[in-house]
Amino acid sequence: MEASSAPDPSAPEARPRRTGYRRLPVQQRREQLIAVALELFASRPPEEVGLDDVAAAAGASRPLVYRYFAGGKQQLYEAALRSAAEELTSRFRVPKEGTPTRQLAAVLDNYFAFVAEHDAGYGALLRGGSVVETARTSAIVDEVRRTALRRTLRHLGVRQAGPRLTLFVRSWISVVEGSSLTWLDEGRQIPPADLRDWLVDEFVAMSVATALHDPQTAQVLAGLLALEEPDGPAAALAERLRSLLAPRRRRPETAGP
Repeated sequence: MEASSAPDPSAPEARPRRTGYRRLPVQQRREQLIAVALELFASRPPEEVGLDDVAAAAGASRPLVYRYFAGGKQQLYEAALRSAAEELTSRFRVPKEGTPTRQLAAVLDNYFAFVAEHDAGYGALLRGGSVVETARTSAIVDEVRRTALRRTLRHLGVRQAGPRLTLFVRSWISVVEGSSLTWLDEGRQIPPADLRDWLVDEFVAMSVATALHDPQTAQVLAGLLALEEPDGPAAALAERLRSLLAPRRRRPETAGP
């Protein structure tokens, strides 16, 4: 007699398979967890993001997250910041062609491309004030700024910068960072090209102001201006400033009755 093919009602019910989990290669899974963490850390205060949140957003389990980041959320947070920092600093490469201001504009184009593509990662990298910040996380952000300083000074042809020149470059880098974060906060209302051109003008204007007080900056600025095109950004800024600051003719006073 043939056995019946009908299921045995007394047998334990088979467990449904979990649908959210996909087996990924080790490196791909780690990169996915970091990318998800960056999104969460940027959209909410890092102290409000738990490993369960990361696991759920990644379609993984909490034990799996611990398998990759045995140090828990702090290790994951540091890995996420480091990933954003490495990607951002890779955008600091200066092209070989072009005048100094056009080269600077190209670097800013790459910079804002990163900001636009990875706004979550950029915000998580540069926004401070989190209770999960440590000396290691602060060092990651500081290294981004130090790299920007070194490469900008190299772009200027400076091997040993004095205190005023260093202050000028560091201040301009802070302007770039603050402008980028405000641009994101305000819904990207200003076209990136306009923001880039304004920051190039800021660089030139700040270098001129510093050159008035520092011989080293004055020498660097003279060398850069010698490489500029007659109709380039620096010349255009100088012309606009001359027009703006030129004394206006006073209207002749009318004679009284």
